[in-house]
Amino acid sequence: MSKACEICGKKTSFGNNVSHAHNTTKRRWYPNLQSVRAMINGTPKRIKVCTSCIKAGKVTKNVRTVRPKVSTAASNTG
Repeated sequence: MSKACEICGKKTSFGNNVSHAHNTTKRRWYPNLQSVRAMINGTPKRIKVCTSCIKAGKVTKNVRTVRPKVSTAASNTG
């Protein structure tokens, strides 16, 4: 899987490290991607999204519901 945002398409950018003596070496800048459970077409799906898209509200997060606990002691009475 590539290091790219699935919402905006932000991906790795390339450039150079430049030393004081002006020696250059290649380097990469990666986007700040987070794995998020989001609602995609009504179904929850895990996607990689950059933090700027999360902050801008472009992603609707899937909220997990807490199931009520069923007590076994109450059902055994009688």
